[in-house]
Amino acid sequence: MPALAVSHRSHTSTASILTIAAGRPLHPVVFIMVLGGLTALGPFTMDLYLPAFPLIETDLHTTTTMVQITLTATAIGLGVGQLVVGPWSDSIGRKVPVALATGLHVVSSLVIAIAPTIEIVAFARFGQGFGAAAGAVVAAAMIRDLFGGKRLVRMAARIALISGLAPIVAPIIGSQLLLFTDWRGVFWLLAGFGVLVFTAVTIVLPETLPHTVRVGSQRRWTDRVAVLARDRVYIGAVLVGAMVFAAIVSYLSASPFIFQDRYGFSEQTFGLVFALNAVGLLVATQVSARLMRRFRPASLLCVALPALVLSGAGFVAVGILDGGWWWALGASSLLVAIHGFCGPCLNVLILARHQQQSGTAVALAGFVNSVVGGVLSLMPALLGGVSVLSLGVVVAGSAVLGLVALLIVVRPSSVPELTAD
Repeated sequence: MPALAVSHRSHTSTASILTIAAGRPLHPVVFIMVLGGLTALGPFTMDLYLPAFPLIETDLHTTTTMVQITLTATAIGLGVGQLVVGPWSDSIGRKVPVALATGLHVVSSLVIAIAPTIEIVAFARFGQGFGAAAGAVVAAAMIRDLFGGKRLVRMAARIALISGLAPIVAPIIGSQLLLFTDWRGVFWLLAGFGVLVFTAVTIVLPETLPHTVRVGSQRRWTDRVAVLARDRVYIGAVLVGAMVFAAIVSYLSASPFIFQDRYGFSEQTFGLVFALNAVGLLVATQVSARLMRRFRPASLLCVALPALVLSGAGFVAVGILDGGWWWALGASSLLVAIHGFCGPCLNVLILARHQQQSGTAVALAGFVNSVVGGVLSLMPALLGGVSVLSLGVVVAGSAVLGLVALLIVVRPSSVPELTAD
């Protein structure tokens, strides 16, 4: 029986749905772990090398701005890759696109590991991002292929936890790696992680998009986009997500220079900052998922986005008053926690009404997130140089724009409640 035929039956267990889809026993924990690896590939690619920014600048005789451009190139690669892989996976299935894209990630990682110039690093970082993009698209699309309603909320929350936690854990791991290797060793590790993900995807994951549905989804890409463009809630959620993503990417891009250069943190102490942030993100993601059992996702965002504005204002205050590192740490902890809280809400709003084109829906959202986030992550450097103050201006501004999009475009009171399953 096709997976889609059972995905909305409340009496069918998650394990049974996965077994039907795979044609063999497939434990939900294993399924989530593999999808988690796929999802984590992008954030790890983005952020594992953050503690090495000053080292790359010195080793390749380049500038702070050029090092930050490598992060921007990755974000743009993630966006473009999602735009390609998402619609492609709607048409031919999930497994082939994700396997090919992950292979590109591995090759790009190897190129960076031996790159002699910052320009080659930036070019290959685009390829890395493009290759990692498949994970973000396919993991979300596979979940939407199989699940709906509140079961979708639960599964999306677990993936959002991993995708939200990965950017915070990655710098911790990267900082510890620098005790044993140089910045190039980080990219050798990313290549190995890519190989591991490729193997797991090939062996473990089933094809979740049946041929019958696949044939039905082979409309022109423009037709699929037109369906999404007519959904006001979807468009609003994408805009809100882009602003939240811009805030977190700006922080991730600026934080090594703020905590290491301004406050004198070592690479390992910098990693501890992210460890503290990770705790808040972990708690916030789970709280968000539980609250969605009682409240609309859009209503929860009405609380989260003002808190994000407060985080940005905190950075601005620290910059103006020349506050100590502990105040900057407090503002960053709030920022990361709100990022984690928003993730499950946005995922559900984006996916809930678009099962037939979930790959395209996730791809467009990811493309907008990555491009907007990648471009805005350069703003702190352009506003007179990377500083706590310039970071705060970008975070607060992004949060305000996100709140405007939520209230005017999404209109939370008009969004219907989720079904039971």
